[in-house]
Amino acid sequence: MLTERQELILKTIITDFTQTHEPVGSKTVMKQLPIKVSSATIRNEMAVLEEQGLIEKTHSSSGRIPSSEGYRYYLDNLVEPLQLPESVYRTIGSQLDRPFHQVNEIVQEAARILSDLTNYTAFAEGPESHDVKVTGFRIVPLSPRQIMAILVTSDGNIQNQVYALPHNIHGEEVEKAVRMINDQFVGKSLNEINVSLLSELAKSELGGEHVTELLSLVEDVVKDAASEQMYVDGQINLLNNTSEHNVNDIRSLYELIDHDNLFSNLMDVKTDPKAGKYPVKVKLGSELSNDLLKNYSLLTAEYSVGSHGKGTIALLGPTNMPYSQMIGLLEYFRNELAKKLLDYYGKFQ
Repeated sequence: MLTERQELILKTIITDFTQTHEPVGSKTVMKQLPIKVSSATIRNEMAVLEEQGLIEKTHSSSGRIPSSEGYRYYLDNLVEPLQLPESVYRTIGSQLDRPFHQVNEIVQEAARILSDLTNYTAFAEGPESHDVKVTGFRIVPLSPRQIMAILVTSDGNIQNQVYALPHNIHGEEVEKAVRMINDQFVGKSLNEINVSLLSELAKSELGGEHVTELLSLVEDVVKDAASEQMYVDGQINLLNNTSEHNVNDIRSLYELIDHDNLFSNLMDVKTDPKAGKYPVKVKLGSELSNDLLKNYSLLTAEYSVGSHGKGTIALLGPTNMPYSQMIGLLEYFRNELAKKLLDYYGKFQ
C-alpha cells in the first residue's frame, strides 16, 4: 500500500491527466495538492510511484502519466463517485419519462441516453425474461408462401419473424398448428417451452402432418424472445479515441461490437471474479480479452427489476476517462432505469 501522501500525488496526477491529456510535472502536482509539500519532495515521491509501476515517463518529458497499474490502484482504492450537475439528472428523468410500448424500447433508449450524455459507446442489456409467460401466438400470411410468426408475452413484448413456408404446407395445416400451439403454450413461461416439450408435441397429430416444421418455427421465435437483447449506441464515438493511423483498428472494433458476443460476456458482472461491493465495475484495456481494446476501459453496472430479473448497462471509453463522473453517472442511471422498468411491468399486474 502507498502512504497517504503518495496516494494524494497519484490521485492528483490521474485527475490532471484526465483533464489535460498531458504528462503531469511535479510543479503542477504541488499547486493542486491539498497539503503543502515542496517540489523536491513531490519529485522523490513520484520516483517511488514510478519504481512501483504506478506512473511512467513519456519520451523526454519530465512529467508522468498513469500506468495501467496506477489506474487499477486508483480504481480499487481512491476513486470516489461524483455527484453530477442537476441538469444531468433532469435530462435523464425527462428522457425516461415518456410512454414506451415494450421493454426493449426502454432498454434501447437507455443506451442512447448514456451515449449522448458521455460521448462514449454505450451498451444496455434487458432484464432476463425466462419467467415471462406466453400470452398469444399468431401467424399472419404475407404472401402465398411467406408468413410472419408473432409471439406475445406477458410483459407486453411482441417478437416476430418472417418465414418462407415449404411448398407442401397449406393454410389449413398452419391454422390447425396455431390452435394447438396456443392451447399448449399460452400461460407457460418461456423457459418451459424447451426442446423436450416441442419433441413431445411433434409426435402428436394435434397440429397436422407438418407440425414438426411449424414447431421449429415456434422454437426460433421463443429463443429470440427469451434471449437477452443487447443494444449499442454511439459507435461513432470510438473515433474520439483514435487517430488517422489506426483506422483499421476502429473498423475491426466496429465489427467486434456489431457481430461478436464478446461484449455480452465482458458485461456479465455476475461472473466477474473481481466484482466487489460497489455497483459499478471497471475493466481496463489491459484486463480485457481483445488487443483492440487496450486503450479503452469498460464500465459495467447491474440493475435489478425484482422478480423480472436483472440487466446490465455499460460504457466503453478511453482509459483516461473521468472515472469519478462516469461511475457516479452509472450508479444513478441504473437506479433510474430499474424504476422505469418496474413502473412499466406494473402495468401488466
